[in-house]
Amino acid sequence: MTLDEYNDYCSQLPHTTHVVQWGAAHVWKVGGKVFVIGNVQDDGSMHCSFKTTEMSFDILKEQPGCQGAPYLASRGMKWIQRSSEETLSDEDLKSYLEMSHKLVAAGLTKKLQRELGFLKD
Repeated sequence: MTLDEYNDYCSQLPHTTHVVQWGAAHVWKVGGKVFVIGNVQDDGSMHCSFKTTEMSFDILKEQPGCQGAPYLASRGMKWIQRSSEETLSDEDLKSYLEMSHKLVAAGLTKKLQRELGFLKD
């Protein structure tokens, strides 16, 4: 997945915002909370870190091309970094990005979830 493809896909998820921070990281948020961080490496490859379920974290962290996301996973957070397509194809990655978006949105306050249309009154 290229940076443009990554940004295009994330922009299509509901109520997302984009910022470049922490150097050149392309950070996508929902309700002000980060759900994915993407970086282009010096060799041109795209690394992407995203929130996942505990079960997915336990499985993915052991797979080639995936690892616990630096900084986040070492602090007990269930975040995976995908560095190659060895285990996750671009299509599979998109599914995980959508799941990350939903996980983070579900952790927003009920008031904010309602304001954004994730909850019905």
